[in-house]
Amino acid sequence: MDVEYIAVGGNRHPAAADWFQGCIAYGADRNVAVWFPAVEEGFSDATLQKTAPSSLRPKYTAGGVTALLAGHTGPVNAVKFAHTADDAPYVLLSGSADCTIRVWVGVRTREGAGPVSWSKDASLKAHSASINALAVLKTAKMHAKREAVFVSGAADAVVNLWALEMEGNGGSRYVIKLLQSTSMAPKFFPLALSLAPLPSLQQEEAYILAVAGSRSFIQIFVSDTATLNFSLRASLTGHEAWIRSLDFVQQGADLLLASASQDKYIRLWRVHEGEALPPANTLALDPTLSKTLSNKAHRFSTAKTQYSVTFEALLLGHEDWVYAVSWHSTILAGREHLRLLSASADNSLALWEPDADSGVWTCPTRLGEINSQKGATTATGSIGGFWIGLWGMDGTKVASLGRTGSWRLWQYDEGKDSWVQLFAVGGHVKGVTSVAWAAKGEYILSTASDQTTRLHSEWKRPATYGRAEPISWHELSRPQIHGFDLNCIVSLKNSQFVSGADEKLLRVFSQPKSVAKLLEKFSLIDAFSADSNPDAANMPVLGLSNKAIPIATDALPAREATYGRHVQPADPAASLHISTLDMDIPPLEDHLARHTLWPESEKLYGHGYEISAVAASHDGKLIATACKASSLDHAVIRLYATNDWHEVKPSLTAHSLTVTRLRFSPDDRLLLSVGRDRQWVVFKQDDEQEDTYVLQSANPKGHTRMILDAAWAPFGDRRVFATAGRDKMVKIWRDDVDEQFVLQTTIPTPTPVTAVDFCSIPVQGSTVLAVGTEDGMIQVLGIRQGVNETLVSTIANNLGLHSLVSVTQLAWRPFGESAGSASESPTTLQLASASEDSSLIIWSIDTLRAHLLD
Repeated sequence: MDVEYIAVGGNRHPAAADWFQGCIAYGADRNVAVWFPAVEEGFSDATLQKTAPSSLRPKYTAGGVTALLAGHTGPVNAVKFAHTADDAPYVLLSGSADCTIRVWVGVRTREGAGPVSWSKDASLKAHSASINALAVLKTAKMHAKREAVFVSGAADAVVNLWALEMEGNGGSRYVIKLLQSTSMAPKFFPLALSLAPLPSLQQEEAYILAVAGSRSFIQIFVSDTATLNFSLRASLTGHEAWIRSLDFVQQGADLLLASASQDKYIRLWRVHEGEALPPANTLALDPTLSKTLSNKAHRFSTAKTQYSVTFEALLLGHEDWVYAVSWHSTILAGREHLRLLSASADNSLALWEPDADSGVWTCPTRLGEINSQKGATTATGSIGGFWIGLWGMDGTKVASLGRTGSWRLWQYDEGKDSWVQLFAVGGHVKGVTSVAWAAKGEYILSTASDQTTRLHSEWKRPATYGRAEPISWHELSRPQIHGFDLNCIVSLKNSQFVSGADEKLLRVFSQPKSVAKLLEKFSLIDAFSADSNPDAANMPVLGLSNKAIPIATDALPAREATYGRHVQPADPAASLHISTLDMDIPPLEDHLARHTLWPESEKLYGHGYEISAVAASHDGKLIATACKASSLDHAVIRLYATNDWHEVKPSLTAHSLTVTRLRFSPDDRLLLSVGRDRQWVVFKQDDEQEDTYVLQSANPKGHTRMILDAAWAPFGDRRVFATAGRDKMVKIWRDDVDEQFVLQTTIPTPTPVTAVDFCSIPVQGSTVLAVGTEDGMIQVLGIRQGVNETLVSTIANNLGLHSLVSVTQLAWRPFGESAGSASESPTTLQLASASEDSSLIIWSIDTLRAHLLD
């Protein structure tokens, strides 16, 4: 099986990502996600885009997440590449809340197009509390076996110095060796680290380490020998709040240190060699500024050289906490061009550079949300700040991670002399709880505990100049941004869906015309949007219900409300301008958060506790729902008719605890329910009233522990369904002559089973069953009936991209005209898997190459 698509959001931690040689690695829950951003060229000339040969036109390659590195058992807070040679494998370091540091090795292809495989290497418990920062020594004179030197800081108030060395067998593996451990005094949590060699005219091998965190000062440690034994030499004061990021860069014969703080300011510090102080910066000595702008010289020495650290500049411009700073240095026209990138909670990235004549630091470029539509909550599209800011290797690209877990990517367009935003990657930032394919497989919806519903679909670019363009998956809509954690979702035929959350009601959403047009343009889906459907939707501030809004022409002036002498400005979110829908690439994060909501059309009441399960009949006429329960009174199944959304009475009773999954049979004649009370129940449709179901059969002891999922097999000679339980069993049940279901076979698994789903398409005569477990493993099994027994074969095994946590749901893609199947038996099957590690993965299996393994 191959991976088609990975959607996963990034962790909101300033140290949780790094960019090296075209590869961005970032913490994604307890995984490390690997992303190679697309390289865009030649897009400054609009005419060139349409007429030039494909080799000169923009190349919108997939550029998605290519791998999830699983191994940590807690959120990944720090990620750093060890800066190895260009032709060497990628060496990646990750630190986690599980107190461990892991080393990952990525092996490049022969063509140098990037790593084709990643492997776990060294790992160890490095601290006694959560690791919050890593810093790598980028240039150092290493002995033969030493690959890198790095430091780690953790919530145990300790900074450790490590050496990454090659270990035996021709240096085929790495080992991490502790060189020094330093406790912070006075005690604080180190949140930011930076490590660099000290410039020396004496060719002395000495190094400097800056440490900061949950106090307002920066501690400077220096090692004046090659043994890397650091000692405290200075404390830099001036910030008035926690310091979140540090970065060294060499400028001429000096070092510059940038520090970012929650006091909204960035400070620059100069490390200068020699007894004489560097020329004073006039801005730092301006008497009109705060008395905190002290230019006190902090002196220290190594064995051969004297150094000083002085305050260089104060950068003002951000309106909220500054989370990250990062330097980039290039040579332009024979001169060094130094720039500083900062990321802030005010939803902006700032690019700072010194004036060529005066040397005063200015901010000529700002990226992000800097307009009047900046909102205060996710309901109005605010992204809640940028947590990470990264430079591309050549300085023509920058990337940033926002509060929603999605990345933003900009590339400098030399022709326009401006920065152009490109599409990037993203996903949920908390566990994905449920997924649902559209009726014909046109797209897939996912819900998660991050209180969002997201729509993912393929970007099918038309073939041009005789060359087929690649197909890639992207998030094309964010239908629901809620105030409660979302638990379940089901898609209906007429471009509607129903979702349930940690509230007592369910909500029904209808596809707006604006989203229908996006799907038609990018996914080549026949737009279904009834004339009665609204144009678009938005969510009022402090609201939970998406409201319908119209699409306005750009020439329509903003409408203002007048109250006596006071004029209320027009709400920019109260309508959607038609130009907003005109785009050539999938919607960017700002557009997704604001303009792709679906209007809410109904609310379904009746349950007394949080919604736990929802299912829809295949004809779309009924939905079945259940809620969390600890008694018979609340463990009921309620049915709703979709024509007018009335509840069908009476409710179905059989369970005594929470119903975990509901499933209609392929012909909708039967409704299967399973629950935490260890039983499965089958309800039968009434012969006279199609919306009425009655109890047909039940097994109070279907499993020895709670049943977490169930699925119907495609119909053959008999009706068959599977149940999955915490007793580490998948059980296959088949109906007998008196319409009762009996156990056909039991499939044992090493760990509890949390998800199952049957594919509607057989493979080599076998029914295909996907099984997901509590430790993140996925198996694909082939089941066929032998002469005297049921034969179970393995098609794919140990699909372990998920990080040792539960697979919450598996869903095979249905096949229809819009799903792209050329016949009733397609050659490629697609399986979606959702996990508590916040990832959604779409797998593909080639049915022609599939082998059934006994």
